[in-house]
Amino acid sequence: MSAQQALLRAIHARLLGEPLLAPLLAAGGIRDQSMPRPRLPTLTYGEIDSRDYATATEPGEEHVLTLDLWSDAEGRAAAQTLAAAVRASLHHAPLTLTGAHLVSLICQGIKSRRDAESGLFVVEVSFRAVTE
Repeated sequence: MSAQQALLRAIHARLLGEPLLAPLLAAGGIRDQSMPRPRLPTLTYGEIDSRDYATATEPGEEHVLTLDLWSDAEGRAAAQTLAAAVRASLHHAPLTLTGAHLVSLICQGIKSRRDAESGLFVVEVSFRAVTE
């Protein structure tokens, strides 16, 4: 299993077990991709970009990933509350990866916008992880 896959699996397991998220998401609200008519609010995995981050003595990878949080509430508050719970769950989380070691996982930023096509609020929570 690649470090990228191991990281995504560990993040998924952490989010599924996070008690702060359960009351904020719809049933089945953590998905790998958006559905045509999802139950909202929902969290979907956005982009992930992995790059070589090896040193002269150790192999390593840097991963930049985005989690997209979708809400049909009238304002941004519901999506931003969800983003805060996701950040609290993952920022500096000591995740155990299969076949790799997580050196760090930090939240790099939170961006909120209204999706032009659907009219829904989406909050993008970006993380940077380093694995070896």
